This record gives sequence, structure tokens and C-alpha cells, in this order.
Amino acid sequence: MHDATMPILVVDDYNTMVRIIRNLLKGIGYENVDDASNGEEALAKIKAKPYGLVISDWNMEPMTGFELLQRVRQDPAIASTPFIMVTAESKTDNVVAARKAGVSNYIVKPFNAQTLKAKIDQALSTAAAA
Repeated sequence: MHDATMPILVVDDYNTMVRIIRNLLKGIGYENVDDASNGEEALAKIKAKPYGLVISDWNMEPMTGFELLQRVRQDPAIASTPFIMVTAESKTDNVVAARKAGVSNYIVKPFNAQTLKAKIDQALSTAAAA
């Protein structure tokens, strides 16, 4: 069991999705959840506070989740933050690009609490082993 008090940042420009993910996280025991509605805001929050995990949507404006991932991985201070990308499309190109950019894991919508928990456990185990 990972640390349930670990701060998690959920990044999505769609409020309903933020609520859904927040509820799923609560359901699997993670209560310490912040959110950001775009990549710029998320980056500022990640730099200001050490998050144990970032869960970000891919499709956002003006900074996409992919660009956010790249910016996080390029900054030595926050580069090791576990990062899960959420997307509505399972396009192989996207998956490959995200993997190359250093994504910890990848979730395709729609998903449930079990899937989310499995992806989080996987991402955190990988991070711990690194």
C-alpha cells in the first residue's frame, strides 16, 4: 500500500473529469488531491509543492498534457515526479511519444477505480525502483 496522504495533482481543463478522478482517488484511499485546469497552472503548482503523483489529461489548451510532461521531465527539481497521462484516444503514436517523453503510465478513458489503482501502483512502484 502506498502512502495515502501523498499529495496528488489532477490536471484537466474539464471540471467534470477532475471531479470524477478526485472521487475515484478518494474511493481507493487518496484524500490529498489538488487540481489544476491547465498545464501552465499545473507546472506552477508542481514547482511550488512536491507531489507524489501527477495525473494529467492529454488534450488541453494552451499547454497540452504532453507538453506539461516534457516540461516536468526537463526540470531536474521535479523530473522524477511520477506522471500518469489520461487520454480519450489510445493512438499508438501518442503512447509511444508519451513513453519516450518519460511518462510513468497511461490511462485511456473511460476507466474505473480498479484501473486507476493498478496504474497508480505500477507508476509508483516503477518510480520507487528507479
